[in-house]
Amino acid sequence: MKLSYLWRLLVIAGAIIVLVAPFTFLKPTVKVQPEPKVEPPKVVVKKPVVVEKPLHDVVLPDFAKIRDVKSKKRQFFNFIRPAVIKENNRLKALRVQVEAMLSQLALGEPLTEEQDQQFTQLVKTYRVNKKASLLQQAYDLYYKVDEIPTELVLVQAANESAWGTSRFARIGLNFFGIWCYKKGCGMVPRARNDGATHEVEAFDSVEHAVVRYLHNINTNSAYSTFRSIRQQLREQNQPLIPAILATGLLPYSERGADYVLELTEMLRHNQQYFGVENSPQPSE
Repeated sequence: MKLSYLWRLLVIAGAIIVLVAPFTFLKPTVKVQPEPKVEPPKVVVKKPVVVEKPLHDVVLPDFAKIRDVKSKKRQFFNFIRPAVIKENNRLKALRVQVEAMLSQLALGEPLTEEQDQQFTQLVKTYRVNKKASLLQQAYDLYYKVDEIPTELVLVQAANESAWGTSRFARIGLNFFGIWCYKKGCGMVPRARNDGATHEVEAFDSVEHAVVRYLHNINTNSAYSTFRSIRQQLREQNQPLIPAILATGLLPYSERGADYVLELTEMLRHNQQYFGVENSPQPSE
């Protein structure tokens, strides 16, 4: 019995060995996970800040650093006002001369040689139709050679230049957003549309900027309505009321009526800063 039992155990053990033996020579398969790729850190290269140099030699107050609103308004208007008064005085004197020439021509009297030279130059400067009669040319000159209320010029300068803090005001003394169309005549707007060629004109003095602004209003066909309103006020012996004249500046901005409303609001809210007597010495 014992031999029989042992024999059975040997047979079972042999069978197990026969079944398992082929697999003892197989190497276990180990899946190796690939190492994750580590992206190198991105290096952000900051573009160097280009500081634009002013295109003028004027010592311009740093209006952006003036925190007190009332002080900023006074200092800004004090800075612009003298040039506006100077140019308006020049225009008033020139208008008297034009009126004298107009009266002579209306009476059939010829102009003197000196007047004739001046008249010819003014016709060219103020873009008067040379094909019209001399009398009509004189009327057209009288219509264009005139002042613009100082208050209106001041609020437009404040509006267009963000109270003297805009790039165009700081770099090019352009307080009125005046464009020019010759390459290199000014500053290229950073948001200029593709294909556009205009620049924002640069000036070498505040006086030059103011003269250019008034001349633009007095000659550009876009502002014929402004000049018509002014002439009507003159003919009715009415003062040149800034708020009324502002309605003629509708074409000055793409915002149209909203722009005019903004100017009239600025005229109303800044009355206390317009007068020279309310102009204390600048202080920060």
